[in-house]
Amino acid sequence: MAFENIYNDYINEIEERKAQGLHPKPIDGAELLSQIITQIIDVDNPNRKDSVKFFIYNTLPGTTPAAAEKAKFLKQIILGEVVVEEITPAFAFELLSHMKGGKSIEVLLDLALGYNVAIAKEAANVLKTQVFLYEADTHRLKVAYDDGNTIAKEILESYAQAEFFTKLPDVAEEIKVITYIAAEGDISTDLLSPGNQAHSRSDRELHGLCMMTPQQQQEIKDFQMQFPDASIMLIAEKGTMGVGSSRMSGVNNVALWTGKQASPYIPFVNIAPIVGGTNGISPIFLTTVDVTGGIGIDLKNWVKKHDADGNLVRNDKGEPVLEEAYSVATGTVLTINTKKKKLYNGDQELIDLSKSFTPQKLEFIKAGGSYAVVFGKKIQTFAAQTLGIDIPSVFAPAKEITIEGQGLTAVEKIFNINAVGVTPGKVLYAGSDVRVKVNIVGSQDTTGLMTAQELESMAATVISPSVDGAYQSGCHTASVWDKKAQANIPKLMKFMNDFGVITARDPKGVYHSMTDVIHKVLNDITIDEWAIIIGGDSHTRMSKGVAFGADSGTVALALATGEASMPIPESVKVTFKGEMKDYMDFRDVVHATQAQMLQQFDGENVFQGRIIEVHLGTLLADQAFTFTDWTAEMKAKASICISQDDTLIESLEIAKSRIQIMIEKGMDNHNQVLQGLIDKANKRISEIQLGVKPALTPDGNAKYYAEVVIDLDVIAEPMIADPDVNNDDVSKRYTHDTIRAISYYGGDKKVDLGFVGSCMVHKGDLKIVSQMLKNLEEQQGEVKFNAPLVVAAPTYNIIDELKAEGDWDVLQKYSGFEFSDLLPKSAARTEYNNMMYLERPGCNLCMGNQEKAAKGDTVMATSTRLFQGRVVEDTEAKKGESLLASTPVVVLSAILGRIPNINEYKAAVEGINLTKFSPAYKQLV
Repeated sequence: MAFENIYNDYINEIEERKAQGLHPKPIDGAELLSQIITQIIDVDNPNRKDSVKFFIYNTLPGTTPAAAEKAKFLKQIILGEVVVEEITPAFAFELLSHMKGGKSIEVLLDLALGYNVAIAKEAANVLKTQVFLYEADTHRLKVAYDDGNTIAKEILESYAQAEFFTKLPDVAEEIKVITYIAAEGDISTDLLSPGNQAHSRSDRELHGLCMMTPQQQQEIKDFQMQFPDASIMLIAEKGTMGVGSSRMSGVNNVALWTGKQASPYIPFVNIAPIVGGTNGISPIFLTTVDVTGGIGIDLKNWVKKHDADGNLVRNDKGEPVLEEAYSVATGTVLTINTKKKKLYNGDQELIDLSKSFTPQKLEFIKAGGSYAVVFGKKIQTFAAQTLGIDIPSVFAPAKEITIEGQGLTAVEKIFNINAVGVTPGKVLYAGSDVRVKVNIVGSQDTTGLMTAQELESMAATVISPSVDGAYQSGCHTASVWDKKAQANIPKLMKFMNDFGVITARDPKGVYHSMTDVIHKVLNDITIDEWAIIIGGDSHTRMSKGVAFGADSGTVALALATGEASMPIPESVKVTFKGEMKDYMDFRDVVHATQAQMLQQFDGENVFQGRIIEVHLGTLLADQAFTFTDWTAEMKAKASICISQDDTLIESLEIAKSRIQIMIEKGMDNHNQVLQGLIDKANKRISEIQLGVKPALTPDGNAKYYAEVVIDLDVIAEPMIADPDVNNDDVSKRYTHDTIRAISYYGGDKKVDLGFVGSCMVHKGDLKIVSQMLKNLEEQQGEVKFNAPLVVAAPTYNIIDELKAEGDWDVLQKYSGFEFSDLLPKSAARTEYNNMMYLERPGCNLCMGNQEKAAKGDTVMATSTRLFQGRVVEDTEAKKGESLLASTPVVVLSAILGRIPNINEYKAAVEGINLTKFSPAYKQLV
C-alpha cells in the first residue's frame, strides 16, 4: 500500500508539473522505482505502460538509489530471470551502458566474470566503453586477470588501448553556428542562472526556465527551427561571458537550451554548448564549459582604434575608442573549422581559434566532457600497469613547457610541487597543462546538491584519501530557513557527511550547526601556502595557497579523485609603494588596485584569466583575503598572496585556534580530518621557524605577463565601485571597472540601505562598526540611522571573539534586531526600518537568493556583487544600484542616508583603527 502511495504521489506531482509546463521529474529514489518495477512485471497492471517509460527514460543514473534498483532489474532481464517484452537482453545491455557507473558497473562485472560465456562477452563489450570505475571495480578485474580469466584480460587490453575513447566519433570538422547576443556588456551567471532561483538548481528542467527571459528562450527555439543543422552560439557582445560565478547551473541552462542531449535515457542532461564573448569567457565559466564538452570562444570582434600614425584614439573621457572588427549580430551564420582552428563567415576568415581547440580541449569535446577524459586516463594507466606494459600513447601528451635559466613565479612553484604524472625532474612553466593534487576542497550549499548529483553520476561514494580536508558550507541559505532550505539542506548535509566531508550544518543533531561563510572557513582550514584549493564558488580565493573557484562538477571531481587538471596560468605581479593615509581603509587599496591597473594599461584588464600574485607580506590572512577575494571581480583566474615568515606563522596560529573550536563543537569526523589539519599546521610552522622551508616566494628572475605597482600615496579618498547604471554605453554598466572617489558624489547621493557583510569583511570590520558607533555618539550625542544598516558577520568564531573583546555589546546596544539560532527567520525580510540589523553569519544580501533590498534602492555595501538584480532589483521608474565600498563608508552612509563628503568621513573615522597595510620592508623573493 505504501509503494502504491509513492507511485500515486509521483503521478500527482506529474500533474502539478504539467500545469507549470514541466515534464515528470527524474526518479532518484529506490522505493518509487521498486514500485515501478513491480508494475512492469505485472502484465495486467493498468500503470504498466507508463511504468516502462519511466524506467527506461526517466531514471537518474550513477549511484542514485534508483540506479541501483534499475541495474539489478536489468541484470535479471539479461539472465532470463524476468522477461519484459519492451526490454530485450540486448536493450538491457544498452541501458546499462548509459548508466555511467556505480551499481551498473558492479552488474556488468558480475556478468562479464560469470559462467555464461555468451553473456560474459556481451557484458565485456559494454564494459570496454565505461570509464567511471573505482578501486573496488578495478580490484575485481585485477583479481580475475591474475586468476587467468580471459575476459578480464580482454577488458584490460581494451582499457590499455583506451578504446573507450579511440572508438568514439571524431569531432566534426565543420560546425555551423547561429549567433545569438544574450546581452551587451559582461554577462554574469545571474543572467543564465539567477541567484534567487538557487533552490531549483538540482531540478534541471525547472531551473532552465529561469535563463534569460521567456522572449529570448522563444527566439532561440525559433532559430533552432529555422536552422536545424546549426548550433546556437550564445554571446556576450562587448563583454565577457560568464563573469561572477562558477555556476554549473549556468552552463547546464545554456546546454539545455542550445546544446544536445547527452543520452536518450537520461532526462534534461545536455552537453556541448557553444558560447562566445567579445572579451572572452570568464576562466571559471570556461572550465565548466569544458566539463560539458562545450566550446568557448574569445571573439575579439571589438578592437582598439588607432589613427593613421598608429596612435590610440580616445574619447572625451580619455577612454580608448573601440571599433568593430566583424559583426556577430544575432542571426549571423558562422562556421567553426575544428581542423584549421578558425572561425569563418562564409569564405572570410575572422579569427584564429587555437586556444579553443587545444589538443586537450578537443579530447573533452570528443569525449562529451572533461570527466570522461580524466577517468579514462586513470583507467588506462591502471590497465597498462596490471598488464605490465608501457602506457600506449593515445591521449594528447601533457603539455610540459620548460625554460632554461628562468625563475619560477609562485603559482609555477605550487604547480610543480603538486604535479601528478609529469616527466620526472622536469621543471614546468606557465602554459604547461598538468594534473595536480588538490589539498582542500569546498562545496557551498546552493551548488552542493548539484555536486552531490555529479558525484552520483560519476559513481563516487567516498572522498579521495589524498584530500587533506573538505568542507560543506551552509552560508548561502543562512539568512532564511524557509521551506526550500528545509527541504534541500538537511539532505545535502547528510550526503556530504556520509561522503566524508566536514559539514557546517549538522546532519546528526550532535553539534550546533554553523552558517559560516565558506570562503572564510576555507581560508582558515588552508594551513599550507603551497596548497591547491578547489571550491564551488568564484570567491574561492584563499590568501594562503592558490585557490580556484570551480563549478559544482569540478568540485565533485576533486572530491572523488583528489585531483584537478588545468594549464598553469600566467601571472601578473602586484606590488605596492608609498604609504596609506591614516583615514583610509585597506578596502580602498583593493579598489584603487583595479583602477590604477586599468589606467596603467590603457583600459586593458591584464588581470583577466591570469593569476594575480600580490605581495601583501605584512597583512594577516584574514585581512589579505579582502584582496584575494576581490580578484574574482578583477576577472582573474586566481590569486596568490606572498607573505612574510612571521606574518604567515601568526596567520597559521589563528587558523589553528579556529579549527580547534570546530573540533570542540564536535565537527570532526572518524578520519579526524580537522585534527590532521592542526598537525599539518604545526609541521608547517616548525619548518618556517627552523628555516627548513620558508614562506613561499617567487624567484627573483621569474617572468610575468605584466607587473603592476600600486601607489598608495595617490589614494587620497575612499574608493567606491559603482555599477554606473545610467552609462550611455550599455556595455559599461554593471562592470567592476568603474571605480570612483567619494568626492565624485558631492555628498548628496541618497543611500537607501547599507550592508556590512559577506566574505569581504573580517573581524576588524566588525570592530570598525562598533568603534564608529561609539565615535559618532561621542561627537553628536546620539546615533540616528537615516537608512537601514544590515550587518552579517562572516563566522560564529568572529562573533565569539567580538563578545570576548566587548565589541558585540556595543553592536547589540545600537541594533534594533539580533538574530537567534533558536528562532531563525522562515521568510525573507521585505521591508526595513531605519535601524541596524544584526543578522546571522552567512552571505545574506550578497547572494541575492534570500534577502533582498527593496526594488529600486541604492545600496551601499561591503559585498562583492554589483550585478543587476543581485542585491537589489529594478523598478520601472528606477534602477537598483549596488555600490561597493569600505566598512566605514557603508556605516556612515546608512547613518546619514547618503554618501558622505570627505570631511564628514574623516571626522567619523578619527582615531578609529581601520584596516591598515604597509608594504613589506624587504622584497619578497
